[in-house]
Amino acid sequence: MNLLMCPVCQKQLVLNDRTWRCETNHSYDVAKQGYVNLHVVQHKHSKNPGDTPESVQARRAFLSAGHYAPLQQAVVEKIRQLRIENLLDIGCGEGYYTNAMQAEVLQCVGVDIAKNAVQVAAKLNSEVTWVVGTGATLPVLEHSIDLCTSLFSPIPKAEILRVLKPAGYLMVVTPATEHLYAMREALFEEVKPHDSSKFVEQLADAFELIDEQVVCADLVLNQTDLKNLIAMTPYAYKAKPERRLALEQHEQFDLTAQYQIYVFKKKS
Repeated sequence: MNLLMCPVCQKQLVLNDRTWRCETNHSYDVAKQGYVNLHVVQHKHSKNPGDTPESVQARRAFLSAGHYAPLQQAVVEKIRQLRIENLLDIGCGEGYYTNAMQAEVLQCVGVDIAKNAVQVAAKLNSEVTWVVGTGATLPVLEHSIDLCTSLFSPIPKAEILRVLKPAGYLMVVTPATEHLYAMREALFEEVKPHDSSKFVEQLADAFELIDEQVVCADLVLNQTDLKNLIAMTPYAYKAKPERRLALEQHEQFDLTAQYQIYVFKKKS
């Protein structure tokens, strides 16, 4: 089944000769890199929304080195246990997690608002349907998705409820309490523990929490990996430049990554 939806008229899109087209004849060409851009001009709030090219390249380099592999493996295992047919990864970025998810399902759609990120992702895995799109209007048909995933990304609740099947699932991955605490201490004068439980409260009226897990990984980073980690996070522009520079002088830096995984089921 074709899962994609025309962002203009909300009709089903059908792929024919590298062009996605709806019955009212809106058409969207597949780019040479292998993705389709369904982020139409009327939905844009800036010329180049989403992550910067520098952030995307830093994330690709850091994740490719395997530092977040324990999280990727834990996410894949949870998807395997759910035994579903299709999933939509919201905020797929440069595709590190989406690429691994695809092997566990029949159909996998990765969507991100940052075109430069999707261009990088599309080179990873041609079996994924890669889409430039916005969470404000998720580019898939209503009640068509078994599982929506949001890893360190926004959670457009109303849209997720629209696209999920009646008994569909939502997986949220967010920083756990101590995530990258040593790095944050080096970058900021005041550091507060992450509060991941707020998502449970925000979703409680529409979703039942059925599973949760904290995944920890001890990281020993060389200078290049440390710079990439800083560059791929919001801390890159939130920290004072002198603090960032001082941290980047470390030839080795030890810290702990700690991730919170939640799995929710849509309430009937």
